[in-house]
Amino acid sequence: MGKTYERIDDRLRTFIEAQPVFFTGTAPLAGDGTVNLSPKGLSGSLAVIDDRTVAYLDFAGSNAETIAHLRENGRITLMWCAFQGPPSIVRVHGRGEPVFRDDPRFAQLLGHFPQIDPTPHGLRAIIVVTAELVRDTCGFAVPFMSYDEDRDLHAKRFAREDDASLGEYFAKKDDIATSIDGLPGLPLPLPPSSF
Repeated sequence: MGKTYERIDDRLRTFIEAQPVFFTGTAPLAGDGTVNLSPKGLSGSLAVIDDRTVAYLDFAGSNAETIAHLRENGRITLMWCAFQGPPSIVRVHGRGEPVFRDDPRFAQLLGHFPQIDPTPHGLRAIIVVTAELVRDTCGFAVPFMSYDEDRDLHAKRFAREDDASLGEYFAKKDDIATSIDGLPGLPLPLPPSSF
């Protein structure tokens, strides 16, 4: 049976931080809008900041649906599944905000991710989620799967980019400045990095 928690306690934090992959779910307000589900998983790119706040690094990619949905309505769910060990699923339902590279809070937030060198990875925002509802449920139907290692393809791909070329890359993509549904996405031109 699932349980509801008022905060991310130490047990939940330990579980969250031990998972090599998590998922984000967002949606626009429009009933016919496109629901978005994204996998995330680069080691060190997620931080439990306190018992109500989780943040993760948002790297360059071919769309910006999560950013667009958060800018419109802020709704987000994060989910972690145990693919090894005892079966469990943890969800954090809450309000999210993209903190962009030119935001005064960006540098301080970046300090929560000491394992990540943001320069070669095309870091474009930090997503900060304030938990409104925290739940865990059984993961009896989640299969056992093994984690081998992170892929290095993303880091290698975006190591070739500086701020100017990364901005050009984003400008060429259809679903970066606006979402699939036409919502404002990543602000372009990309603010210069200050890290």
